[in-house]
Amino acid sequence: MENYRILIVEDEVLIAEELREILTELGYDVCEVCYDSESALAALQKHHPDMAILDIHIRGTMNGLELAAIINENYGIPFIFLTSFSDRATLEKAKVTRPRGYLVKPYKDKDLLTTIEMAIYNHSADLKEKQSDKAHVDSVASQPLSAKEYAILMDIMDGLNNSQIAKKHFISVNTVKTHVKRLFTKLDVNDRVSAVRKIIST
Repeated sequence: MENYRILIVEDEVLIAEELREILTELGYDVCEVCYDSESALAALQKHHPDMAILDIHIRGTMNGLELAAIINENYGIPFIFLTSFSDRATLEKAKVTRPRGYLVKPYKDKDLLTTIEMAIYNHSADLKEKQSDKAHVDSVASQPLSAKEYAILMDIMDGLNNSQIAKKHFISVNTVKTHVKRLFTKLDVNDRVSAVRKIIST
């Protein structure tokens, strides 16, 4: 996809460069290749890529799973794990971060392409659906909800409590309470039941 910018986070230089070459040949724009978590964080801030391909075990102060949590919290872009590890424990930890794909090395070029294309399509479809739903919520609210407020409202509608929401979004319970208070104000309600009822019935 032309101009679709992908960040590669892979600490094995030969694999990283091979991946860069494959993606470039496929028409993607590799904005940067990072070999450790610190340079990956800097690249995210600098380039604001459209997608990231992450190795799970990388050099630096954090691993790919922790980096994925930051991406979820601050950037909202799809990411794919590309790793040598396929054990159940690693897979379970990876699932929590909600990756758009999980490829085990060595991978085939066609599998990489398929995974990327599916990740792009599904992420785009999810955004369109959320934007449509958010438009309805904003029409009910006195002010538009922020992306995080809207996400937490959806969690409330799914029946999650503050602790569960905090764990899902990798934020503190106090931060959740702050978001909930703000969205209650915007919806002019005082509790969760009223908030859900207002969204559904309006």
